[in-house]
Amino acid sequence: MRVAHFCDSHPGRPDGVARSAELTVGLLRSAGHEVDLYRPGPLLSRGVRSVPVPFRQVRVGLPFTARPADVVHAHSTGPIGMTGFRMAADWGVPLVTTWHTDLLAYADVFAEIPVGAAWCALSLGLGWSPREFLELTRPGAARRRRLIELGKGMFARMAVAIAPSAKTAAGFAPFEPAAEIRVLPTPVTAMAPRPARTCGNVVLSVGRATAEKNPELLLRAFARVHAARPDARLVLLGVRQQRRRLGRRIAALGLDGLVDVRPPVPHDEVTDFYRAADVLAFASATDTQSLVLAEAEATGLPAVVVDPGLATRPGAAEAGRFTCEPTPDAFAAALLRMLDDEALRATVTREGLAAAAAYPPEVFLRRLVEIYDRVR
Repeated sequence: MRVAHFCDSHPGRPDGVARSAELTVGLLRSAGHEVDLYRPGPLLSRGVRSVPVPFRQVRVGLPFTARPADVVHAHSTGPIGMTGFRMAADWGVPLVTTWHTDLLAYADVFAEIPVGAAWCALSLGLGWSPREFLELTRPGAARRRRLIELGKGMFARMAVAIAPSAKTAAGFAPFEPAAEIRVLPTPVTAMAPRPARTCGNVVLSVGRATAEKNPELLLRAFARVHAARPDARLVLLGVRQQRRRLGRRIAALGLDGLVDVRPPVPHDEVTDFYRAADVLAFASATDTQSLVLAEAEATGLPAVVVDPGLATRPGAAEAGRFTCEPTPDAFAAALLRMLDDEALRATVTREGLAAAAAYPPEVFLRRLVEIYDRVR
């Protein structure tokens, strides 16, 4: 079976989409399947040529020719992902799509979402009028209505839509999907467990610090943590955009010298930060799964999560993550409890490790291949 994967996140980009696509392709190839991966490469590369977007860690793929495959798997809906949509139709083969990004939640945060949505509508031949395209420029209800119509057009072309979490699958409802919906979280590879510790003081956050990740909530909560526990420190790993704005907010909250802002590091180095921290603070409510949570749990680092939609771990049947209300007071109280309550830490750590062990990459691979076999 030949499978063609299409992804708009370029190699080395520190995001879950790139890592998920790479891991999926690697597992399929290791199992003997023929897999082509189309993703942005250098402008002079032999693969998919691309150009960088100024001031953004994004590359836009240029037109390319793909080899026919038995199944198309799209991981995104940028120019490369939409090529996958078109190729599936041209080749007459099933289209499987993993919905990594909450389109509706991100639309008012990133300017490229409305622009990309217009491109998608044109690529799919949805026949929108100029007035309908203009709705994408209007934040709020008008833009949401137009994006829902775009989503309906996308889902109508899918054989299977893969949701990385039950939360994401529930979010498909506005699109009225005709496609089969399968919940299939991306797994994480085995990691060395961190040393057991109690009464530590390092709060870790991994990922962007742009608005959709809710850094304001995290900083306000940490200010309260520090007031109650003066030895506490916050590490923000993976911050590239909006560093100046973040620095101003840190200073305004009186947190200078208490917050260590780090740029993205190679993925194999992130584990060192999990092992050195005492609690993972997860302030985002827009993630579709968050590999960060699963990675932290696989090392034995307990997490505090403000999104109840991500309370259930991959590999677990019931909600088990330690969650709280998305307010500074509630988040701070939960972080302090996780830092100070030895019994709670032990329980959360043990359950996280058990869930990671129950959902190895081999389980993901088997379920994915079953999806491919069924739609062929």
